[in-house]
Amino acid sequence: MSKYFGGCDVGSTYTKCVIIDEKGNMAANTTIRSKINAEKSSALALQETVAQVPGLSSAKELTYLVGTGYGRNKVPSADENISEISCHAMGVHVTDPGVRAIIDIGGQDIKGIAIDTDGTVKNFAMNDKCAAGTGRFYEAMANAFELSLEEFSNLSLSAKNVIPITAQCTVFAESEVITLVGEGKPMNENAAGIQKSVAKRCFVMAKKAGAVSSITLTGGCAKNAGLKKAIEQVLKLKVIELAIDPQLMGALGAAEYARQKGMAKS
Repeated sequence: MSKYFGGCDVGSTYTKCVIIDEKGNMAANTTIRSKINAEKSSALALQETVAQVPGLSSAKELTYLVGTGYGRNKVPSADENISEISCHAMGVHVTDPGVRAIIDIGGQDIKGIAIDTDGTVKNFAMNDKCAAGTGRFYEAMANAFELSLEEFSNLSLSAKNVIPITAQCTVFAESEVITLVGEGKPMNENAAGIQKSVAKRCFVMAKKAGAVSSITLTGGCAKNAGLKKAIEQVLKLKVIELAIDPQLMGALGAAEYARQKGMAKS
């Protein structure tokens, strides 16, 4: 009978689950909006992911399961939990072993992570004191523009000029943006200012991660095309795009740790 290993990343905004086989190949994955209850979020994500794997009927049938993310202690039937910093590093490592630096932009924080050659963490820095530049910040900005997140992420790409956003706080930045839009300032140039301000906030994280010539982005905000362009311009770094959904990196890394530990036990 085939063995399967799971990783469940319970984030503040989204819960992600990945199941891999004995060779580390992805067998299934799920991303859902997190519920107010972390245990309910993880149970639902696991249920949806397990249903995609023929022969599996319950998460309890996984050979090994690792929980990660802010709700990692609430993953039902998990064999252990590992920090999201370690899991993002491992997830990126198995996806692209050449990557050495990550900026992980989550729902409520930004992390800079340096990866060693074996996928372990060399160094990291985290900004969790302010929501500016996080997933929640981008949701607020998209709402201010009355756009979807995807529409907002592409808006700045057509801007010829950048209107600076001076406010550092999410609440004040949203108010500033609404005022600028009300004054008739071009929306794409306002959006470019927002992307540039977030890129500047990533500068310190990139330095802490030891980024020299390139970096990769993980988390839901990694799909933000405008932010990617702004980071390349502001940080003068090439942003490496991952072959696997960057939002799944924490769950994938947790699943890989589960595979390593599960195989070692058998």
